Order: sequence, then C-alpha cells, then structure tokens
Amino acid sequence: MNFLVDAQLSRRMKAWLAAAGCDAIHTLDLPDANRTTDEQVHDVADREQRVVVTKDADFVDSHLLRGRPAKLLLISTGNISNRDLESLLVPLIPDIVREFQVHSFLELGQVGIVVRW
Repeated sequence: MNFLVDAQLSRRMKAWLAAAGCDAIHTLDLPDANRTTDEQVHDVADREQRVVVTKDADFVDSHLLRGRPAKLLLISTGNISNRDLESLLVPLIPDIVREFQVHSFLELGQVGIVVRW
C-alpha cells in the first residue's frame, strides 16, 4: 500500500511504514516540501494511489465533501511523543492496510483504529 505523510507528522513515520513493507513518502519529499498545498497533496495522492496520513481536519472535510483524497488516515492521538506514536501505529499497520482494502477513511486514536467511512 502507498502512503503520503503530511507535513505536521514526523518524517520518521515514512520509515515506520516502509519497514512494514509499504511505499511511503513525506511532503518533504515533494518539490515544494512542507509548503506543498492541500490540492497538490490531493493530486499526488490520487495520481499515485496513496493514502494521505494527516492530523489536519481540512483533509477530512475535503474527503467527505469532495472525495479527495480518495483514502485518508486521520491521526487523532493528540500531542504524543513520536516514540508513543510509533508504539501505537507500527503494530497496527497490517490492520490499517487490510482495512483500506474495503474502507476509504480510517482514524487512528489512542485506543486504536476506527473505521470512519
């Protein structure tokens, strides 16, 4: 599965996803880096069939209203350390990949994965 990690999340998330066998890029890998607009993120995600991983509620609105990005993983853990986020996310990556075979919108919170759409 392909992922695009948004600017407000650590670039380390890209490595965590890659270690689990996923293809992942971060907005820092894009030409405009962290200045990449939401529309540009949508375009890359749609063109490369990537799940956008974000904390940004604007992506939720766009997904629900316009279907862009086509697949969305919302990180709603609040302010936690990267170490705690890694401990939460990494064991769930296989479940996340499996759920995205059927669903288009997942949320990762402190208690785990919630299917939103």
